[in-house]
Amino acid sequence: MDNTVSDVSTLKKSTPLGKRIWACAIVFGLIGQIAWVVENMFFAKFGQDLFVTRGELYFTVTTLMVILSALTATVTTIFAGGLIDKLGKRKPFITAGYFIWGTTIMLFAAVPLDFSDNASWGIIALLVILDCVMTFFGSTANDAAFNTWVADVTDVTNRGRVNTILSIMPVIATVLVFGIGMFTYDHDATTAATFIERDPLFIKLFFIIIGIFPLVGGVLSAFMMKDSPNIVKNTNPNYIKETFYGFRPSVIRNNKMMYVTLATVCLLGIAQQTFMSYLINFIAQTLGIDNYILPLAVIIVVGAVITGVLGVLFDKFGRKKFYFPLLAILVVGAIVVYCMDFMSEAAYLPILIVGGTVLLGAMLALGGALTATFQDYIPKGAEGRFQGVRMCFTVLIPMALGILIAHFVGINSFDGQDPNAMKPPFELFLAAAIVVVLAAIPLIWVYKDSTRLRNELLQRGAAEAEIPSQPEVAETSPEDSANGEE
Repeated sequence: MDNTVSDVSTLKKSTPLGKRIWACAIVFGLIGQIAWVVENMFFAKFGQDLFVTRGELYFTVTTLMVILSALTATVTTIFAGGLIDKLGKRKPFITAGYFIWGTTIMLFAAVPLDFSDNASWGIIALLVILDCVMTFFGSTANDAAFNTWVADVTDVTNRGRVNTILSIMPVIATVLVFGIGMFTYDHDATTAATFIERDPLFIKLFFIIIGIFPLVGGVLSAFMMKDSPNIVKNTNPNYIKETFYGFRPSVIRNNKMMYVTLATVCLLGIAQQTFMSYLINFIAQTLGIDNYILPLAVIIVVGAVITGVLGVLFDKFGRKKFYFPLLAILVVGAIVVYCMDFMSEAAYLPILIVGGTVLLGAMLALGGALTATFQDYIPKGAEGRFQGVRMCFTVLIPMALGILIAHFVGINSFDGQDPNAMKPPFELFLAAAIVVVLAAIPLIWVYKDSTRLRNELLQRGAAEAEIPSQPEVAETSPEDSANGEE
């Protein structure tokens, strides 16, 4: 029997969200991304700066930090997500997690800046351990608890807008972090001959200031945030078994389109990770632009505006209309940045701004749209347990494969570089463009299933609105929800 509604726009308009939900989404989304920007970019930059005169270790320290922190984030989210579903609580994990998260960021201020070659691997080990510790608490609070909370309080009519706004948060966070970094971490970067000759007080102050944000966020969440009243607990007593719920073959079969969506996000993430950890030093070292803050600020602000506008259009006209145009724009942006290798230095700044804006805007918008689609596919009552699956596709695999691609591309360029002055190559963006093209394959299936999914969810929402909700209801495993099937 075909219950498809031909005109979904007449069935239900966007569900309004209260001021408290919007405030919590924006505040804690932003604070969490401030911490992740430091982890994804400045920790990498910090490691690269420490080892800029130590040959291949320049790439090695970044590769190890990214891969091992990604593994930590994924494993943490898998177990934390299962526990969150079992307890039916999100807020306590956010409150405690953000507070401790901020504290661990501050510990980077203790890393010595000057050390002998014999101590190199010890410093690398220290950086990796600190990175993994802060990732543990960050993933519990943000990746598992906060993302589950977002799925709880949104529906198909407003999820695109919320997730697109959240996709802008890393951009805003980047501007804030870079601004703080300009007056602290890079305080005397132009006057000091080498990194170790900078004033260590300002470098340490950077990590302390950034750590304050999530610490304060933990305090604020205790007063601002409320869990959704419609949370469905997982009452299955076998916690360990349920923790790996999203990896069961039966669950994958019954929700196959969710995994196809995540595969698309995964490929986009791999593309992003080929250059993201090296982006700051690409601008500063490869392009020779001393004040990298200014072009990045322009790219970030314009990209954020574009993404915000597109988020509204996603919910109004449907996301499927934007999938492939954004994918094509993303490829063009990456190729434009790569082609700077064949241009004069005078063209670097304007081309960087144009190409970077196109690249960032398309990546954020498409990522936000597909994240919302992933949430649409999640069976009711399994929101937390699927966050671990999401982390595998959006963090572990992209960060591991993306940084390995970057590592090999960088090492291949090693022969043409001064071993005492390593710098990221232009080819990182060509590699990113190639991976983005591959993302078109799973995106075809996501596109084809979009209308069916939206109609189904709108009809389900209309039906549920007529029946009083029963929060905290004990349910068996929801793996029989075949919301990814035709």
